Amino acid sequence: MYPYFRLAKVIACGLIGKPRTFGDTGTVKMLVWPADIDFYPEMNNGRHLTLMDLGRIDLAVRTGLFKVVRRNGWAFVAAGASVRYRHPIRPLKSFELHTTPLGHDGRWIYFHHETLQGGKTCSSVLFRGGIRGKNGLVPASEVLRQLGRADWNPELPGWVVHWIAADKTRELP
Repeated sequence: MYPYFRLAKVIACGLIGKPRTFGDTGTVKMLVWPADIDFYPEMNNGRHLTLMDLGRIDLAVRTGLFKVVRRNGWAFVAAGASVRYRHPIRPLKSFELHTTPLGHDGRWIYFHHETLQGGKTCSSVLFRGGIRGKNGLVPASEVLRQLGRADWNPELPGWVVHWIAADKTRELP
């Protein structure tokens, strides 16, 4: 089940919390609830990705991107992810989720998510997402222009460029 109560909390905290500039790293503190765990017991691998949605939403609210998307009738879309799990996060333990926009390729915006507990990286995700409008994907440059960040175009890290190239070699039906 999607964590709607957490979503509401993230949006509320984003609205009253410290604003951020798009490009800054956002941090959300969370606790692993019983509904987050699997059989082993640790936070379920799929739940990591679901909670990372909340990191991007927090950043979108704090940077004003959420308002731009709503004003235009657009929607956030996921287009790919690469996940690395390193250490389990146990039930009822707190952790931090760090979300950093890395850059864009004109079409997609790339984010790095990291869950941290006690200074240790528990999981790390490269996420590719975009904004969809009535006529399909909205160019990242248009989204950033409306956000007032047309100047934001950092060079993508080499490891991200390699991931993009490797992903293009996959054939999809």
